[in-house]
Amino acid sequence: MSNSKWIYIGGFAVIAIMCLAALAYGATQGAEFGGADDGAEGVVEDVDPGYEPWWSGIFGDYELPGETESLLFALQAAIGAIIIGYFIGRTVKRA
Repeated sequence: MSNSKWIYIGGFAVIAIMCLAALAYGATQGAEFGGADDGAEGVVEDVDPGYEPWWSGIFGDYELPGETESLLFALQAAIGAIIIGYFIGRTVKRA
């Protein structure tokens, strides 16, 4: 298959995944969404009620404001997009 066909197939796959996610979100209106950290904490407490973490993270017990958490998440997403874009650009340039 040529590269242009793969681009069309990939684009269609991305659009299909986005549509499925939107439909799934619509079906779960009113549901509470939690992060993986919250879910893991509950599982660990069920297995070992006396568990105490051995490391409290970079910022310790300090609770970061929501704006800072959003900033760090956006920064992580931007770095990932830069890395992915670099490799896509490099692959296209070679062809």
